[in-house]
Amino acid sequence: MKYYLIAGEPSGDLHGANLIKALATHDGQAQFRAWGGPKMEQAGAHLVKHYKDLAIMGFIEVLKNLKHFKRLLKACQEDIEAWQPDVVVFIDFSGFNMRVAKRVFSTGIPLYYYISPKVWAWNTKRAHKVKALIKRMYVILPFEQAFYQQFNYQVYYVGNPLLDAVRAF
Repeated sequence: MKYYLIAGEPSGDLHGANLIKALATHDGQAQFRAWGGPKMEQAGAHLVKHYKDLAIMGFIEVLKNLKHFKRLLKACQEDIEAWQPDVVVFIDFSGFNMRVAKRVFSTGIPLYYYISPKVWAWNTKRAHKVKALIKRMYVILPFEQAFYQQFNYQVYYVGNPLLDAVRAF
């Protein structure tokens, strides 16, 4: 299978790398293409864009860089459509990833999400948008299953990868 993964910060890079390693053990023919960082690249992904190119903090800085973000969204969409993965896996980073999901939804490529957007913490109605776009959601906090159940959206609790990272350390 061809997997396209998108992570926008160091923690997503770590979790994406672990996901790539796990998928590769189950799928010997797996191919990975990613927006992420060095850990995902070391795990076997062809790195298209480094997460440092996506990192802008603060409302004013985001406004100043709107054209840059629009170009990034378009570039990501075009790269996904050109590579034609079997699945796109979004890793956290909801501000960017949900916009990409909205853009590529119509392609019919299944969209998965690993580490749910924190819609339970702010604007819970966004859960409807998540449900409409994301075929399969993998959550890391046990209460997220019950949260999404109230929207008739079955999600899959997979444990918290930070606990695995702490144990490995």
